[in-house]
Amino acid sequence: FNVAEQFTGMPGSYVPVSETVKGFKEILDGKHDHLPEDAFRNVGSIEDVVAKAAKMKY
Repeated sequence: FNVAEQFTGMPGSYVPVSETVKGFKEILDGKHDHLPEDAFRNVGSIEDVVAKAAKMKY
């Protein structure tokens, strides 16, 4: 969401379609059900979600 940078102060990121599909499949398969919902907010790839969750206290 590059256009949102001016509102969020966070730079956008490009995630290729193949990575998006891979991450979406992992979410549907329940692989990341243990991660907090906030880890999925304002991130790019599923790897970004996992990294953000690792930094969170939950």
